[in-house]
Amino acid sequence: MEVMKQKKYTISSRENMQPREKALHYGVSVLNDRELLKILIGSGQKNRPVDAIARDVLKLLDYNNEMPDPEELMSIPGMGMARSSLVTAALEFSRRHYLTQNTRITHPESIYNLLSHMADRQQECFFTISLNGAHEHIKTRQVSQGLVNRTIVHPREVFAAPITDRAAAICIAHNHPSGNLEPSREDINITKRLVEAGDILGIPVLDHIIFSKNGYYSFMEHGMLN
Repeated sequence: MEVMKQKKYTISSRENMQPREKALHYGVSVLNDRELLKILIGSGQKNRPVDAIARDVLKLLDYNNEMPDPEELMSIPGMGMARSSLVTAALEFSRRHYLTQNTRITHPESIYNLLSHMADRQQECFFTISLNGAHEHIKTRQVSQGLVNRTIVHPREVFAAPITDRAAAICIAHNHPSGNLEPSREDINITKRLVEAGDILGIPVLDHIIFSKNGYYSFMEHGMLN
């Protein structure tokens, strides 16, 4: 009897796979956010590829402080009622069963675990993580998105949502698309400015994480918050 040969996949072939095929062979955890959305959306439309639709949906989700409703998603060309309902249903199911709220932040690795799925972003993005008095996770939000190697943040934008959350403290984080985890002079200056603003507002900055696919750098661990 002829034995079937199992097909072997290399890293390069994996990158060329469609999201469904990649999920089947490697699990959904290897997919980035846009690829997950492409599976939910299914296919594109005439003159509107699925990748473009997924990109616009991800942009809406990144900047939306609340769970989007189907009407918001339907405003994106190519979504429609059925796809918008499917995406919001998936988000609600995930919220109910795998909610990260009340996850206690006890170590820089806890912060990295919340953000590592966004390490593949091609532009530098800045995030705030609101925490309650027990240092439990309330909400993670993207504050800004910049160029390949730079993003601009202001204390006003960083602390606006945590104030609304009644946060007792925050952690801040941003990705380095280059993979280099060393903080730049600008990273150090921004951190100092935000720490000072947090002290004035009574919402201390507990840590600043720089992250990439290669891991993370913690300002707290390196004694750089004082």
